Amino acid sequence: MKKKRTAVAGVAALGLVAGATAFTGTASAGGETVELTFQSLSDLEPTVAATEAIVDAWNEANPNIQVDLVQGSWDNVHDQLVTQFAGGTAPDIIHDEAADIMGFAEQGYLADITEYLSEDVKAAVSDELWQTVTSSDGAIVAVPTLLQSYVVFANTAAFEAAGVELPTGETLPWDDFAALAASLTGDDSYGLGWGLSSPAATVMSLSLGFGGDFFTVDGDDITFEVGEAELEVPRRIHEMAYTDQSIDPVSLTQSGTDALQGFFGGDYAMLVGGSFLARSIVDTGPEDFEFVVLPPLAGTEGPLQAANPQTISVSVDSEHPEEATQFLNFFMEASNLASVAQGDVLIPTSSDARDAVAEATAGENGWDGMLASAEGLVPGPFQSVADYTRWKDQYLQPSLQAFLASDSGDLEDLASQLTDGWEQAGG
Repeated sequence: MKKKRTAVAGVAALGLVAGATAFTGTASAGGETVELTFQSLSDLEPTVAATEAIVDAWNEANPNIQVDLVQGSWDNVHDQLVTQFAGGTAPDIIHDEAADIMGFAEQGYLADITEYLSEDVKAAVSDELWQTVTSSDGAIVAVPTLLQSYVVFANTAAFEAAGVELPTGETLPWDDFAALAASLTGDDSYGLGWGLSSPAATVMSLSLGFGGDFFTVDGDDITFEVGEAELEVPRRIHEMAYTDQSIDPVSLTQSGTDALQGFFGGDYAMLVGGSFLARSIVDTGPEDFEFVVLPPLAGTEGPLQAANPQTISVSVDSEHPEEATQFLNFFMEASNLASVAQGDVLIPTSSDARDAVAEATAGENGWDGMLASAEGLVPGPFQSVADYTRWKDQYLQPSLQAFLASDSGDLEDLASQLTDGWEQAGG
């Protein structure tokens, strides 16, 4: 389908309907105005506009509970929160992501908001996603808001030129995916580009589709294993790159954004990347460039990927956790969450908001495939492992980079490096 720029921006399509549903919060004791600080990390113009509209609508409807929006940054949010929590200066309402906040939750910095969450909000989000924001003692410490998935973007003109039909099933099995890439590979082009300069997150997420958990967590007991299931995704990528020669090897050294240029230029017919790349395809691609998102990649266990949602939490030091959570309930209303999701081109966590996005976009610009991938997003065992980030950065990332850079990559050696690394990092 041809790109429609307004459909991806989406905020205009939804009309910024944040105030469409009236909501009245609970006034503070004595009728005094409650003032709450909301530190948002949203930095794309459409998402900033959507977030500001939500806050403005809340403030207008709730004169006794006022929210002050302040800008944070994804670049240094962890270190900033460490400083804020230690100094008692954390904002009342905190924007972050599940993989980061759970460490703070276990240290007691986040409020248990379970009793203040509305039943509508609880019902609209799957149990699996609530698990990503639930601490070890059963406390819900955030609302999960937006998700990204890894999807396959397809240049429809390249498929047509090669005489290859676009897959239309509910999922795209990896074997069929590899065959598709091979069939689209020619003398001067590849079937697939894949920006894997930092492959760790991609491999950990997609490995769940083959049952590759790496970690088994039972309370405080953590078991680490690198078996065939854990090696399946790197093995298949390596074979496609060096045996089938259907992946452009240059793309493996690039970021997802950098790999877009080869996708636009016809160097490859398909591109795997984060769903958020749809915005860049629409905003920076050639005007007549047409693309779709293919059905979700499926391994032996199905189209599973790791869910690491963006989150909004309440500081344990906030004097008004109930009122702050009332704002979270408002933020999670379908029209509000959908407007933010379309701004970021990310998948909303609630089923109602996904329905709103589907209706607003009519599935254009890859939204049909992106929304379909949400069904396979589940918690990854590694997300609850305290030393995971250290192991990932110091051992997994460089080991995978070296493995994918060499046409003679050794799977046994990769497994040994990862196992030895875990013993050093936290095993």
